[in-house]
Amino acid sequence: MLETDLDRNWAHICVDMQSLFAEETDWHVPWLRRIQPAIEALVQKSAPRTIFTRFLPPETPEQMQGGWRRYYERWPGMVRERLAPELLDLVPSLARFVPPARVFDKLTYSPWLSGTLHRALRSGGVTSVVISGGETDVCVLATVMGAIDLGYQVLLPADAVFGSADATHDAMLGIYHSRFQSQLATTDVEELLQLWRDQGF
Repeated sequence: MLETDLDRNWAHICVDMQSLFAEETDWHVPWLRRIQPAIEALVQKSAPRTIFTRFLPPETPEQMQGGWRRYYERWPGMVRERLAPELLDLVPSLARFVPPARVFDKLTYSPWLSGTLHRALRSGGVTSVVISGGETDVCVLATVMGAIDLGYQVLLPADAVFGSADATHDAMLGIYHSRFQSQLATTDVEELLQLWRDQGF
């Protein structure tokens, strides 16, 4: 039962639902649009508890070091000096929930490195997180693993996450489902919405 996996002190972290990945850019992910209605349903019921993360590229590759510099040298069109600013924004159907939803920006896959997100959640007494968004095998993975390392109980609605490659998306869902049973539970959007209704949210 999900009641054992999500206490009443929860937040919803929605990962990188940005126009950068929704529109026809070098990082376009077709699956984003397909799961967008599921995420909208979650956010509509949890906006005051929702935190959107945004992945922000540097102005130029030279602003980054090491592997990140090489990464952006591979994707020279995906730095901010080459991108329309609105591509960094949340997709419009989700941006309308801000506020009361909040936005945390990040420069890497993980939203936890600066400590700002963790401090904000802890200051609000949050002990469980629902994680949605993309990509299943990159930024969602980093968000999940960081949350587990920091001691949060994680709930992952499998029909509200997306990836750019079906094989790795499916493989990661299998790992999430089978590998972290004590710290992570997988579910679907309807079951989660029913739990929130049962809890009076």
